[in-house]
Amino acid sequence: MFCRLYQTVFYQLNKTRALDFIAPVLLRLYLAPVFWVAANNKWNPFDADSSLNNTIAWFANPDWGLGLPFPELMAYLAWGAEYFGAIFLVLGLGVRLVSIPLMITMIVAMVTVHWKNGWQAIHDTMSPFASADVNEAIERLHKAKEILQEYGHYDWLTQHGNFVVLNNGIEFAATYFLMLLVLFFIGAGNYLSVDYWLNRRCQQSGEGK
Repeated sequence: MFCRLYQTVFYQLNKTRALDFIAPVLLRLYLAPVFWVAANNKWNPFDADSSLNNTIAWFANPDWGLGLPFPELMAYLAWGAEYFGAIFLVLGLGVRLVSIPLMITMIVAMVTVHWKNGWQAIHDTMSPFASADVNEAIERLHKAKEILQEYGHYDWLTQHGNFVVLNNGIEFAATYFLMLLVLFFIGAGNYLSVDYWLNRRCQQSGEGK
């Protein structure tokens, strides 16, 4: 009886497979602006006042930066992966391929920038993965709020959201990595991607021979 019920439920759920292209499309459209903003924060090639120099310096400096080898090359690779990756994600073009350099970029970011801070992007005592200094961070947050409530326009400052303390852990980079990993395995999705129509055209051409 359990197996019959189980099969009935999943038979009904399988009818939604006709709409399974929605999931990869939404993943692509979620990730594209993330990488587009990250790339343009490094360098906007259409802005004469923008360059990769600050990013290269940050990658190179071992004191206040990352101290990476070949910082200029690394900066251009990171920028290129994010900039063109964002464009390809929107188009649904070469999504499985472009996911690879983007995943590598996320791994490098996790290891070199975020790893030492643990999991959380924002300090939260309720998280099961809270950092060791979360209580101290929250204590400082409460103190900052007290100062602002007494000497600042606290209601105005918090009108569009409460203050938080950034932890800068791997949470966001790891989440983006997992989303990219899904796209690497399932691809760009049907109908709303260049990959789908190119593949369909190539299959039709092959059948015509």
